[in-house]
Amino acid sequence: MPFAQSKKSITRSLRFRLMIWNAAVVVVTASVTLIALREGVRITLIRELDQLLQEDLREIEIALREHEETNTLHEQLDRKDAGHAQHKWFASLASTDGAVRYQSKHAPPSKVWVNAINASARTVDEWRLLAQDVTAEDMVIRVGASLNSINADVARLDRLVALAVGGVLLIAPLCGYWLAGRATRPLAQIIETTSGLRPSQLDERLENRGTGDELDQLSEAFNRLLDRIGNYLQERRDFLANSAHELRTPLAAIRSSIEVALDGGRTNEEYQDLLAEIIDESASLELLVNQLLLLSETETERLKVDKQQVDLSNLVEKALDMFGGVAEFREIQLVCTALPAIVVYGNEQHLRQVIYNLLDNALKFTPSNGRVAVQLTIDSQEDVIVFAVRDSGPGIPRDELPHVFDRFFQGYRPRTGSAEQRGTGLGLSICQAIVRAHDGRIDVDSTLGEGTCFTVRLPRGGCRDAPAPSAKVSGLTMQTAT
Repeated sequence: MPFAQSKKSITRSLRFRLMIWNAAVVVVTASVTLIALREGVRITLIRELDQLLQEDLREIEIALREHEETNTLHEQLDRKDAGHAQHKWFASLASTDGAVRYQSKHAPPSKVWVNAINASARTVDEWRLLAQDVTAEDMVIRVGASLNSINADVARLDRLVALAVGGVLLIAPLCGYWLAGRATRPLAQIIETTSGLRPSQLDERLENRGTGDELDQLSEAFNRLLDRIGNYLQERRDFLANSAHELRTPLAAIRSSIEVALDGGRTNEEYQDLLAEIIDESASLELLVNQLLLLSETETERLKVDKQQVDLSNLVEKALDMFGGVAEFREIQLVCTALPAIVVYGNEQHLRQVIYNLLDNALKFTPSNGRVAVQLTIDSQEDVIVFAVRDSGPGIPRDELPHVFDRFFQGYRPRTGSAEQRGTGLGLSICQAIVRAHDGRIDVDSTLGEGTCFTVRLPRGGCRDAPAPSAKVSGLTMQTAT
């Protein structure tokens, strides 16, 4: 990678931006803190000086009120002036008319004194001044000191602050770059793992550091996404393998029939029988292909449907009419409660397929002299429409119930051993996809030796009254709804 491109990539990286942000925050915070500290120290030093000047003023005032000898007081002030020469401490005594009676060696020019406010410290030029009137003695006391020593201390502190800010400017980016690297390391692992993923191998997962922070949550969310992708791809592989297996059976039967027809002379009846077998296998193949095409629309488990008003009670009535003859032929009692008049919003073709599939399965697995009950009701408590089909067949084992809606699942097919029960294993998967597309759900309840019940619940929203169905069907017994 060229240097210019590499440099551009680094400056655009999250780590570099985090470093800049971190360094900027640290530098601004340190600068503000150090400047505030410097100003606080300067104010503290001035206040301490004011307190000392106030004490000196009070001491001189007490001496004047006690009528201490003038020479003695002057000598004390001279000694103090000499002892505090470094700070240029001074004192001045003057009468109220302005005549100076005493002035220490380091006293500033008299023009500075006139700016001193009575009993209030004030800075004039480089001096800190404090004055006090002693009315009883007809005297004005002034004390003060130079601010040069405080300014020198503050200047030294300024140099330390500048050095500290310079050190922060140097260290903050380095520490920020290191901390940003530690913070973005999980992101780098995510990028590396993502870059190395292949559809054929999705078993790699991100490491959970156990910190519970947002990056750990991101890793867990990404791992869950990989799990879903892996499951989806595995289902796709199984779907393709099962589809190929199911397609191979009717194709092999068709080819075998054709080969038999081409092998030697046959009578017309034999050719007709072979062609009938080919037609049957072609019909099975067509059914399987149509089901596969429908399932291909449910990859996201949400089949898109164009909803319109559908007379659900009429669909159930037609289904009962169609399967009534089959039930009568198989000596199965097909019973139905009185159908309420219901119109729903949905796809008529898809809803018809659900009803037909459930009735076909129920009759297929119910033995002679058995019973299949159909019920269409409105559950006002849950505000749903309920369509249920209950048979008196052998039932489904409990361990197979969670898989009955899986594609190509036929675990319960050998229960009766009937050749007529052979199917593609896609009907219930299609029913579930259609019901979910209508914002409903389908459940199964089964007991071995007693039978199975499939229940479809559809949202009641948008339903209205429809003409009552006649339900006069061959092989059908109508019962009053309870």
